[in-house]
Amino acid sequence: MTTRISDRFAALKEEGRPGLVTFVTAGDPDGETSLAILKALPGAGADVIELGVPFTDPMADGPAIQAAGLRALKGGQTLAKTLEMVRVFRGEDQTTPVVLMGYFNPIYVYGVERFLVDAKVAGVDGLIVVDLPPEEDDELCIPALNAGLDFIRLATPTTDDKRLPTVLANTAGFVYYVSITGITGAATPDANAVATAVARIKSHTALPVAVGFGVKTPEQAAAIAQGADAVVVGSALVEVVRRTLDEEGKATSNTVIGVEALVSELAEAVRGVRR
Repeated sequence: MTTRISDRFAALKEEGRPGLVTFVTAGDPDGETSLAILKALPGAGADVIELGVPFTDPMADGPAIQAAGLRALKGGQTLAKTLEMVRVFRGEDQTTPVVLMGYFNPIYVYGVERFLVDAKVAGVDGLIVVDLPPEEDDELCIPALNAGLDFIRLATPTTDDKRLPTVLANTAGFVYYVSITGITGAATPDANAVATAVARIKSHTALPVAVGFGVKTPEQAAAIAQGADAVVVGSALVEVVRRTLDEEGKATSNTVIGVEALVSELAEAVRGVRR
């Protein structure tokens, strides 16, 4: 079975270039602005979109994404509203893959079966749920795969060769390699170490490997792209949103434009890497 995600990575392979995966938080700083950002991402150069589902206790996220989640929650963002965002986005874009990234609690509260049906209807392509290890696959991973949604797993620098097959067993779409030990946006990854880690993961799976956590600049993105199938950038984009807000925390005319501009720079850098 092919999905938008597998189709996109196949197209990237055909083009001979790595991809750019962009992360933004749904509802940050408000629903209308967030939807405008979402709609602008493909045109700016995003190949895959990760849409963060705000949660009150985001343990894997650094200060930038934590703050974005709090802004979104303060503005009334919910999982249902996030699915509605994707549905509206799909009215204009039928090809760009959208992955929901977040934590299990909001999905559990929503109801797993109901969520999977609604997510599929809305046009969601995959899920990254950072607090569900492989030992809990029956909770969401297997039902998601059966519903036609890719379940994307994270591998880290501490995931050794003994653990890796367990992590990869039910992974679909792509593998998300966390390039640093710690939270999002906390440090800068080492491109050589990342390339070695990606090669090791690829010895265990045919899936593409996207690398994220800590990539902030076009130069860093290009360096990481040398050894990866795609580069994920999140905290840097979320920081653009924060920096463009007015004194009351409201979006300004620079908010959407600012995100677009950085995505364009990142895309240009990543697309300059040829296979």
